[in-house]
Amino acid sequence: MTGQALVTGGTGFVGSAVVRKLLARGRDVRALARPASNRANLEGLDIEIVEGDLKDPASWPRAFEGVSDLYHVAADYRLWVRDPAEMYRTNVEGTEGFIRAAADAGVEHIVYTSSVATLGILPDGEPADENTPVALGNMIGHYKRSKYLGEQAVRRLAVDEKIPVVIVNPSTPIGPRDIKPTPTGRIVLEAAQGKMPAYVDTGLNVAHVDDVAEGHILARERGRIGERYVLGGDNMSLKEILVDIAGIVGRKPPLVRLPANAILPLAYGAEIAARLLPNWEPFVTVDGVRLSKKLMFFKHDKAARELGYTARPAHEALADAIAWYRAGGLL
Repeated sequence: MTGQALVTGGTGFVGSAVVRKLLARGRDVRALARPASNRANLEGLDIEIVEGDLKDPASWPRAFEGVSDLYHVAADYRLWVRDPAEMYRTNVEGTEGFIRAAADAGVEHIVYTSSVATLGILPDGEPADENTPVALGNMIGHYKRSKYLGEQAVRRLAVDEKIPVVIVNPSTPIGPRDIKPTPTGRIVLEAAQGKMPAYVDTGLNVAHVDDVAEGHILARERGRIGERYVLGGDNMSLKEILVDIAGIVGRKPPLVRLPANAILPLAYGAEIAARLLPNWEPFVTVDGVRLSKKLMFFKHDKAARELGYTARPAHEALADAIAWYRAGGLL
């Protein structure tokens, strides 16, 4: 008999989409939520919420009671953080301990949400995949390093300890319920508000958040233990993304192209200001500028072949995100 499905990060962007996909399949769902978390994304949903934190092992046992499936979506996703050690405690130590504890509690199926941030990038801009060579030294910034180390720890659990984990690597999810918003969601919102008059030559792989969530369920149903699967969509330059957004909201697209290095002084200044001003985050970061020098293009052929994963056009992801922002009074 199938027990409950536990979703960590269920109050967040991708996690709440996974919760909805599970409910649509008739599953009994439990979400692990931090006591102070914003639960607006779960309002009105017939689920159980258990309070806990990846940095508090004492809160874990209650979450595992009666659970057969774990979707470990929770992560600290920020491109700038005052205390980097906090990010590693969540994305590395917390993740490894939580998944091991889940296996010890008898959880039978585990899907771990990693990121394409852990994958290699091809220098010629061609789409990379799960097998593109990469090392820790290629990781730019604490977020990418922490996710890389976290994924390595999870793969060791699957291979060495035979814990039943399947890894998924979402690309750049976009769509409704990006409540924080994420760094990418901030780009979409600010572009829709007309606050991005210029762009740099970079590129992203854009996927609808609901397709990414469906990929999680397919990974549970069809994925191979210890394997990882890119859950992606369309490869687009930042200019193409901004032009598409401009068309959706009826604004003029940006015409000014800036070299990434021209933004670095602004990024350094923003980070200095963020350290001096409590409760204020920089709108542009040094790591973000460094990442913008690369084309982060990927392909999801393996997920399509082995999981049956499909992705709708990126335009729909952008349109749905903007419709959600508009409905929330942000546009």
